[in-house]
Amino acid sequence: MQQPGSSQTEPLDCLIVGGGPGGLTGALYLARFGRSALLVDAGRSRAGWIPVSHNIPLFADGISGAEILSRQRAHVARYGGRMVAGDITHLARIPGGFRAAIRTPDGNSPDPVEARHVLLATGAEDVEPDFPDLPDAIRRGLVRYCPICDGYEARNQRIAVIGHGARGLGEAEFLARTYTPDVTLLTLGCPLGAHEQGRARRHGIALVQEPVTRIDVEDDRITVLNTADGARHRFAVLYSALGLTLRSGLAVDLGAEHDDAGAIVVDAHNRTSVPGLYAAGGVVRGLDQVVVAMAHGAVAATDIHNRCALPTEDEAGGTA
Repeated sequence: MQQPGSSQTEPLDCLIVGGGPGGLTGALYLARFGRSALLVDAGRSRAGWIPVSHNIPLFADGISGAEILSRQRAHVARYGGRMVAGDITHLARIPGGFRAAIRTPDGNSPDPVEARHVLLATGAEDVEPDFPDLPDAIRRGLVRYCPICDGYEARNQRIAVIGHGARGLGEAEFLARTYTPDVTLLTLGCPLGAHEQGRARRHGIALVQEPVTRIDVEDDRITVLNTADGARHRFAVLYSALGLTLRSGLAVDLGAEHDDAGAIVVDAHNRTSVPGLYAAGGVVRGLDQVVVAMAHGAVAATDIHNRCALPTEDEAGGTA
Protein backbone atom coordinates (compact mmCIF):
# COMPACT_ATOMS: atom_id res chain seq x y z
CA MET A 1 0.00 0.00 0.00
CA GLN A 2 0.99 3.62 -0.52
CA GLN A 3 1.68 6.21 2.13
CA PRO A 4 -0.58 9.24 2.69
CA GLY A 5 0.59 12.32 0.86
CA SER A 6 2.24 15.04 2.93
CA SER A 7 0.36 17.83 1.19
CA GLN A 8 -3.01 18.28 -0.43
CA THR A 9 -3.90 21.21 -2.64
CA GLU A 10 -7.52 20.28 -3.40
CA PRO A 11 -10.06 18.25 -1.44
CA LEU A 12 -10.53 14.68 -2.59
CA ASP A 13 -13.77 13.78 -4.25
CA CYS A 14 -14.08 10.98 -1.70
CA LEU A 15 -12.34 9.54 1.33
CA ILE A 16 -13.11 5.84 1.82
CA VAL A 17 -12.70 4.48 5.34
CA GLY A 18 -12.32 0.71 5.42
CA GLY A 19 -10.71 -1.85 3.13
CA GLY A 20 -13.27 -4.64 3.13
CA PRO A 21 -15.43 -5.71 0.17
CA GLY A 22 -17.65 -2.62 0.39
CA GLY A 23 -14.88 -0.05 0.63
CA LEU A 24 -12.78 -1.69 -2.07
CA THR A 25 -15.74 -1.85 -4.46
CA GLY A 26 -16.38 1.83 -3.87
CA ALA A 27 -12.71 2.57 -4.54
CA LEU A 28 -12.82 0.57 -7.78
CA TYR A 29 -15.87 2.39 -9.10
CA LEU A 30 -14.52 5.82 -8.19
CA ALA A 31 -11.16 5.03 -9.83
CA ARG A 32 -12.92 4.01 -13.03
CA PHE A 33 -15.05 7.17 -12.86
CA GLY A 34 -11.82 9.18 -12.79
CA ARG A 35 -12.53 10.60 -9.34
CA SER A 36 -9.88 11.53 -6.80
CA ALA A 37 -10.28 9.14 -3.90
CA LEU A 38 -8.21 7.71 -1.08
CA LEU A 39 -8.98 4.46 0.74
CA VAL A 40 -7.67 4.14 4.29
CA ASP A 41 -7.53 0.52 5.45
CA ALA A 42 -7.01 -0.49 9.07
CA GLY A 43 -6.69 -4.13 8.01
CA ARG A 44 -9.53 -5.40 10.20
CA SER A 45 -12.07 -6.61 7.63
CA ARG A 46 -14.12 -9.56 8.92
CA ALA A 47 -14.01 -10.93 5.38
CA GLY A 48 -10.37 -11.82 5.93
CA TRP A 49 -11.42 -14.49 8.45
CA ILE A 50 -13.49 -16.46 5.92
CA PRO A 51 -11.66 -19.77 5.31
CA VAL A 52 -13.66 -20.53 2.16
CA SER A 53 -16.98 -19.30 0.80
CA HIS A 54 -19.10 -21.06 -1.78
CA ASN A 55 -21.91 -18.48 -1.98
CA ILE A 56 -19.98 -15.75 -3.80
CA PRO A 57 -21.26 -15.65 -7.39
CA LEU A 58 -18.74 -16.83 -10.02
CA PHE A 59 -16.70 -18.81 -7.47
CA ALA A 60 -18.51 -22.15 -7.41
CA ASP A 61 -15.39 -23.97 -6.21
CA GLY A 62 -15.05 -21.58 -3.29
CA ILE A 63 -12.79 -18.66 -2.46
CA SER A 64 -11.25 -17.50 0.80
CA GLY A 65 -11.92 -14.10 2.27
CA ALA A 66 -8.22 -13.24 2.12
CA GLU A 67 -8.20 -14.04 -1.60
CA ILE A 68 -11.29 -11.89 -2.20
CA LEU A 69 -9.59 -8.92 -0.55
CA SER A 70 -6.29 -9.53 -2.35
CA ARG A 71 -7.99 -9.64 -5.74
CA GLN A 72 -10.04 -6.54 -4.97
CA ARG A 73 -6.95 -4.56 -3.96
CA ALA A 74 -5.17 -5.59 -7.15
CA HIS A 75 -8.24 -4.57 -9.16
CA VAL A 76 -8.32 -1.13 -7.56
CA ALA A 77 -4.59 -0.67 -8.12
CA ARG A 78 -4.95 -1.55 -11.81
CA TYR A 79 -6.99 1.62 -12.30
CA GLY A 80 -4.74 3.82 -10.20
CA GLY A 81 -6.84 3.79 -7.04
CA ARG A 82 -4.98 5.07 -3.98
CA MET A 83 -4.93 2.89 -0.86
CA VAL A 84 -3.06 3.49 2.38
CA ALA A 85 -2.77 1.54 5.61
CA GLY A 86 -3.97 3.30 8.73
CA ASP A 87 -6.79 4.37 11.00
CA ILE A 88 -9.01 7.42 10.82
CA THR A 89 -8.77 8.77 14.35
CA HIS A 90 -11.03 11.79 13.87
CA LEU A 91 -13.55 12.93 11.28
CA ALA A 92 -15.06 16.41 11.28
CA ARG A 93 -17.39 18.48 9.12
CA ILE A 94 -15.81 21.52 7.49
CA PRO A 95 -17.16 23.97 4.89
CA GLY A 96 -17.41 22.03 1.64
CA GLY A 97 -16.91 18.58 3.10
CA PHE A 98 -14.88 16.77 5.74
CA ARG A 99 -11.45 16.72 7.36
CA ALA A 100 -9.95 13.44 8.61
CA ALA A 101 -6.96 12.68 10.81
CA ILE A 102 -5.00 9.54 9.90
CA ARG A 103 -2.72 7.41 12.07
CA THR A 104 -0.41 5.08 10.15
CA PRO A 105 0.59 1.62 11.44
CA ASP A 106 3.96 3.00 12.61
CA GLY A 107 2.15 5.54 14.81
CA ASN A 108 2.76 8.60 12.64
CA SER A 109 0.08 11.19 11.94
CA PRO A 110 0.38 12.68 8.43
CA ASP A 111 -1.30 15.92 7.48
CA PRO A 112 -5.11 15.75 7.71
CA VAL A 113 -7.00 14.77 4.57
CA GLU A 114 -9.91 16.81 3.24
CA ALA A 115 -12.66 15.38 1.05
CA ARG A 116 -16.00 16.50 -0.34
CA HIS A 117 -17.56 13.13 0.45
CA VAL A 118 -16.79 10.25 2.80
CA LEU A 119 -17.73 6.60 2.36
CA LEU A 120 -17.62 4.72 5.65
CA ALA A 121 -17.10 0.98 5.19
CA THR A 122 -15.74 0.32 8.65
CA GLY A 123 -17.65 -2.92 9.26
CA ALA A 124 -18.12 -4.66 12.57
CA GLU A 125 -16.29 -6.89 15.03
CA ASP A 126 -17.63 -10.22 16.28
CA VAL A 127 -18.07 -10.83 19.98
CA GLU A 128 -15.87 -13.90 20.23
CA PRO A 129 -16.65 -17.11 22.11
CA ASP A 130 -14.20 -18.20 24.81
CA PHE A 131 -12.44 -20.85 22.79
CA PRO A 132 -8.86 -22.18 22.80
CA ASP A 133 -6.94 -21.34 19.63
CA LEU A 134 -9.95 -19.66 18.04
CA PRO A 135 -8.19 -18.69 14.76
CA ASP A 136 -7.30 -22.33 14.08
CA ALA A 137 -10.87 -23.47 14.81
CA ILE A 138 -12.20 -20.85 12.39
CA ARG A 139 -9.67 -21.86 9.73
CA ARG A 140 -10.79 -25.48 10.05
CA GLY A 141 -14.47 -24.55 9.79
CA LEU A 142 -15.28 -25.79 13.30
CA VAL A 143 -16.33 -22.34 14.54
CA ARG A 144 -18.39 -20.21 12.19
CA TYR A 145 -20.31 -16.95 12.28
CA CYS A 146 -22.62 -16.80 9.27
CA PRO A 147 -25.12 -19.61 8.60
CA ILE A 148 -26.33 -17.81 5.48
CA CYS A 149 -22.77 -17.95 4.13
CA ASP A 150 -21.79 -21.51 4.95
CA GLY A 151 -24.66 -23.36 6.62
CA TYR A 152 -25.12 -25.36 3.44
CA GLU A 153 -21.74 -27.01 3.99
CA ALA A 154 -22.94 -28.20 7.44
CA ARG A 155 -26.32 -29.53 6.33
CA ASN A 156 -27.62 -32.61 8.16
CA GLN A 157 -24.81 -32.40 10.70
CA ARG A 158 -25.04 -31.83 14.44
CA ILE A 159 -24.74 -28.08 14.99
CA ALA A 160 -24.46 -25.98 18.14
CA VAL A 161 -25.34 -22.30 18.35
CA ILE A 162 -23.80 -20.34 21.20
CA GLY A 163 -25.84 -17.29 22.18
CA HIS A 164 -28.94 -16.14 23.95
CA GLY A 165 -31.88 -13.80 23.54
CA ALA A 166 -33.46 -13.05 20.19
CA ARG A 167 -30.21 -13.29 18.25
CA GLY A 168 -29.19 -16.72 19.53
CA LEU A 169 -32.66 -18.24 19.18
CA GLY A 170 -33.19 -16.67 15.76
CA GLU A 171 -29.95 -18.13 14.42
CA ALA A 172 -30.78 -21.57 15.82
CA GLU A 173 -34.24 -21.41 14.20
CA PHE A 174 -32.73 -20.43 10.85
CA LEU A 175 -30.36 -23.40 10.91
CA ALA A 176 -33.08 -25.82 12.04
CA ARG A 177 -35.55 -24.89 9.34
CA THR A 178 -32.95 -24.54 6.57
CA TYR A 179 -30.07 -26.97 6.98
CA THR A 180 -30.35 -29.59 9.72
CA PRO A 181 -32.86 -31.05 12.20
CA ASP A 182 -30.10 -31.46 14.81
CA VAL A 183 -29.51 -28.04 16.39
CA THR A 184 -28.62 -27.30 20.02
CA LEU A 185 -28.72 -23.79 21.49
CA LEU A 186 -26.18 -23.09 24.25
CA THR A 187 -27.53 -20.13 26.23
CA LEU A 188 -24.51 -19.79 28.57
CA GLY A 189 -26.61 -19.84 31.72
CA CYS A 190 -29.13 -17.28 30.44
CA PRO A 191 -32.42 -19.25 30.51
CA LEU A 192 -35.04 -18.64 27.85
CA GLY A 193 -38.54 -17.54 28.77
CA ALA A 194 -41.55 -19.78 28.32
CA HIS A 195 -42.43 -18.25 24.94
CA GLU A 196 -38.89 -18.67 23.60
CA GLN A 197 -38.72 -22.24 24.89
CA GLY A 198 -41.94 -22.96 23.01
CA ARG A 199 -40.41 -21.59 19.81
CA ALA A 200 -37.38 -23.81 20.30
CA ARG A 201 -39.57 -26.90 20.80
CA ARG A 202 -41.56 -26.15 17.64
CA HIS A 203 -38.33 -26.17 15.63
CA GLY A 204 -36.92 -29.23 17.38
CA ILE A 205 -34.06 -27.22 18.92
CA ALA A 206 -32.40 -28.79 21.96
CA LEU A 207 -31.48 -26.42 24.78
CA VAL A 208 -28.45 -26.41 27.06
CA GLN A 209 -29.23 -23.56 29.43
CA GLU A 210 -26.67 -24.31 32.12
CA PRO A 211 -23.38 -22.39 32.20
CA VAL A 212 -20.68 -23.81 29.97
CA THR A 213 -17.32 -24.38 31.62
CA ARG A 214 -15.29 -25.37 28.58
CA ILE A 215 -15.45 -25.60 24.82
CA ASP A 216 -12.71 -27.59 23.14
CA VAL A 217 -11.83 -29.63 20.05
CA GLU A 218 -11.51 -33.40 20.24
CA ASP A 219 -11.05 -35.57 17.16
CA ASP A 220 -12.01 -32.70 14.85
CA ARG A 221 -15.31 -32.13 16.64
CA ILE A 222 -16.48 -29.46 19.07
CA THR A 223 -16.85 -30.72 22.64
CA VAL A 224 -18.87 -28.71 25.16
CA LEU A 225 -18.80 -29.37 28.91
CA ASN A 226 -21.49 -27.83 31.14
CA THR A 227 -21.43 -27.43 34.89
CA ALA A 228 -24.86 -28.72 35.89
CA ASP A 229 -24.24 -32.44 35.51
CA GLY A 230 -20.85 -32.71 33.85
CA ALA A 231 -22.47 -33.74 30.58
CA ARG A 232 -20.38 -33.61 27.43
CA HIS A 233 -21.97 -32.59 24.14
CA ARG A 234 -20.25 -33.11 20.80
CA PHE A 235 -20.96 -31.19 17.62
CA ALA A 236 -19.63 -31.02 14.09
CA VAL A 237 -19.82 -27.22 13.97
CA LEU A 238 -20.38 -24.38 16.43
CA TYR A 239 -21.98 -21.14 15.26
CA SER A 240 -21.36 -18.07 17.38
CA ALA A 241 -24.38 -15.81 17.78
CA LEU A 242 -22.94 -13.62 20.51
CA GLY A 243 -23.45 -10.46 18.50
CA LEU A 244 -21.43 -7.74 16.83
CA THR A 245 -19.78 -4.50 17.84
CA LEU A 246 -20.39 -2.10 14.97
CA ARG A 247 -17.58 0.30 14.07
CA SER A 248 -19.95 3.21 13.54
CA GLY A 249 -18.38 5.69 15.94
CA LEU A 250 -17.16 8.12 13.26
CA ALA A 251 -20.66 8.41 11.80
CA VAL A 252 -22.41 8.55 15.17
CA ASP A 253 -20.08 11.34 16.33
CA LEU A 254 -21.14 13.35 13.27
CA GLY A 255 -24.80 12.89 14.20
CA ALA A 256 -25.71 10.23 11.62
CA GLU A 257 -28.97 8.42 12.26
CA HIS A 258 -28.46 4.92 13.63
CA ASP A 259 -30.43 2.18 15.35
CA ASP A 260 -30.08 0.97 18.93
CA ALA A 261 -27.30 -1.44 17.94
CA GLY A 262 -25.29 1.34 16.29
CA ALA A 263 -26.05 0.29 12.70
CA ILE A 264 -26.12 3.31 10.38
CA VAL A 265 -29.38 4.08 8.63
CA VAL A 266 -28.99 4.86 4.91
CA ASP A 267 -31.29 5.60 1.98
CA ALA A 268 -31.47 3.86 -1.40
CA HIS A 269 -28.23 5.60 -2.46
CA ASN A 270 -26.42 4.62 0.76
CA ARG A 271 -26.48 8.22 1.94
CA THR A 272 -26.58 8.72 5.70
CA SER A 273 -28.52 11.51 7.36
CA VAL A 274 -25.32 13.62 7.30
CA PRO A 275 -24.96 15.35 3.90
CA GLY A 276 -21.96 14.03 1.99
CA LEU A 277 -21.49 11.04 4.30
CA TYR A 278 -22.17 7.54 2.91
CA ALA A 279 -21.98 4.10 4.51
CA ALA A 280 -21.61 0.59 3.11
CA GLY A 281 -21.29 -2.99 4.30
CA GLY A 282 -21.54 -4.41 7.79
CA VAL A 283 -21.81 -1.01 9.48
CA VAL A 284 -25.15 -0.45 7.71
CA ARG A 285 -28.44 -1.83 8.98
CA GLY A 286 -29.41 -4.79 6.79
CA LEU A 287 -28.20 -8.15 5.50
CA ASP A 288 -24.56 -8.71 6.42
CA GLN A 289 -23.07 -10.40 3.34
CA VAL A 290 -19.99 -9.88 1.16
CA VAL A 291 -22.07 -9.42 -1.99
CA VAL A 292 -24.35 -6.92 -0.22
CA ALA A 293 -21.34 -4.91 0.94
CA MET A 294 -20.03 -4.85 -2.63
CA ALA A 295 -23.41 -3.65 -3.88
CA HIS A 296 -23.47 -0.92 -1.23
CA GLY A 297 -20.04 0.26 -2.34
CA ALA A 298 -21.08 0.36 -5.99
CA VAL A 299 -24.32 2.25 -5.25
CA ALA A 300 -22.61 4.78 -2.99
CA ALA A 301 -19.70 5.40 -5.38
CA THR A 302 -22.03 5.98 -8.32
CA ASP A 303 -24.08 8.49 -6.35
CA ILE A 304 -20.92 10.24 -5.17
CA HIS A 305 -19.69 10.48 -8.76
CA ASN A 306 -22.99 11.93 -9.94
CA ARG A 307 -23.12 14.44 -7.09
CA CYS A 308 -19.56 15.61 -7.70
CA ALA A 309 -21.00 17.67 -10.57
CA LEU A 310 -23.21 19.46 -8.02
CA PRO A 311 -22.20 22.07 -5.45
CA THR A 312 -21.65 20.87 -1.90
CA GLU A 313 -24.23 21.66 0.75
CA ASP A 314 -22.23 24.71 1.85
CA GLU A 315 -21.70 25.99 -1.68
CA ALA A 316 -25.41 25.59 -2.43
CA GLY A 317 -26.48 27.34 0.72
CA GLY A 318 -27.60 24.14 2.45
CA THR A 319 -29.72 22.74 -0.40
CA ALA A 320 -27.43 19.99 -1.76
